[in-house]
Amino acid sequence: MRLILALLFVCSLVSLSAQQAASDTLFLSLEQTIALAHKDAPDVQIAKTAFVGSYWRFRSFQADYKPIIQLEGDFPNINRSIQSIILPDGQEKFIPRSLMNNSLGVSVQQGIGLTGGRIFARTQLQRLDIFSSGTAGGQVSYLVNPISFGFIQPIFGFNSLKWNKRIEPLRYEESQKGYSEDMEEVSYQTANLFFDVLIAQLNLEAARRDKANADTLYAISKGRFEVGRIAETELLQIELRVMSADADLSSNMLALQTSTERLRDFLGIREAVYFKLDPPAEIPTFQIDAEEALTSGRANRSQTINFQRQLEEAERNVAQARANRGFNMDFYLSFGLSQTAPTFNEALRNPLDQELVTLGMNVPIVDWGKSKATVETAVANANLTRLQVDQQRVNFEREILVKVQQFDLVRSQVRIAERSHEIALKRLDMTRKRYLIGNILITDLNLAILEEASARQGYTAALRNFWLAYYDLRRLTLYDFENDRSLIQTPSVNN
Repeated sequence: MRLILALLFVCSLVSLSAQQAASDTLFLSLEQTIALAHKDAPDVQIAKTAFVGSYWRFRSFQADYKPIIQLEGDFPNINRSIQSIILPDGQEKFIPRSLMNNSLGVSVQQGIGLTGGRIFARTQLQRLDIFSSGTAGGQVSYLVNPISFGFIQPIFGFNSLKWNKRIEPLRYEESQKGYSEDMEEVSYQTANLFFDVLIAQLNLEAARRDKANADTLYAISKGRFEVGRIAETELLQIELRVMSADADLSSNMLALQTSTERLRDFLGIREAVYFKLDPPAEIPTFQIDAEEALTSGRANRSQTINFQRQLEEAERNVAQARANRGFNMDFYLSFGLSQTAPTFNEALRNPLDQELVTLGMNVPIVDWGKSKATVETAVANANLTRLQVDQQRVNFEREILVKVQQFDLVRSQVRIAERSHEIALKRLDMTRKRYLIGNILITDLNLAILEEASARQGYTAALRNFWLAYYDLRRLTLYDFENDRSLIQTPSVNN
């Protein structure tokens, strides 16, 4: 059994050494790893792409409030067929028709956000060619509309332009801050994976030391057993310790390989690389004021904008339901000039007035309470949204305050864990020396080894918890408390 474990250990060691030799080694600190993630990580590209979509949606919204100029044309429009027409005496007759009707025009439209209506201006030219057939000769005529103005206005209707002007800027601001949150989420996940690899590296180094110490101790104990200074049971315990060290070393090699691949994939590195990570040198001493953190969270987080947008959308839905339930009217007004003539120049002379006024209405008489139910549903949903937003706001602020309190706690835990590890290391060294001179039993040495391993794991876990707590606070507030700066950022978009 021991031979099998030894072979597995040698194979793992050779495999890991070959991997490191064949690949590049990146020497990175925590800050450098996060900077690398912000540059190339796939999650960063996803966040940028999502923001670009939001940016162009906002540009589309802005275009709704600017004039739209259109060129309209219909040519060639040729009609050579037999069609039914109504004669002056009311009879209907099929006659052959052969004509071409072409048109060309330019129009300008502008939405009115205040009223929800639309104004327009248009100029248009039409030409009608009637082809000769039999004894009838061909004819040409022109219809010219030099200029016409118009106004379209829904009365008592829902004004989508007004509500979009209140909601869409909030949606875009939310996406801007959401991008910054995505970037800080990348920072948090990078720190998490960074410590996965770092702890695996530290555990592997400790496992190698334990393996070397176990081999040395076994060789010494074997000699002591041969001269009768220790019992066979004690030698067997030491041999079991050697086998356990072999298994721990193989396990830690696998853990390092797995965590390295996860970090490499997250950073978007496709090449085979090995990381040599430098643990943070010291714990920063800056203080985080709870009220300052809360103020930063309110000002910077997209969730604050999301609360406002939810309330605006709820009010919009109520307004839309009320506008659609009752009396609706549409008013259309158009005024312009027009003239027709056999030639284009003649059609431009002495233009005639052209007016068109239309007032349409829609009055519900009986709908069996459907409109009222629609309005009451929208009102109930709006009230529910207000209650949910109030609770979400409380949870949002409470989370920040709790994280600030936990931050000071985990910082103190790092100092305690670091001191505990120093004591455990010193005790292990002293215990090992005392065992070598025969002053204590193997059980005391094994206990010291376990205590050192536990203290080491406690220290690395405390170190990890501190930095994850810090980057979690950055994510929740979008504020860098160490450098006293906002973390709001907006990516550039190619126009």
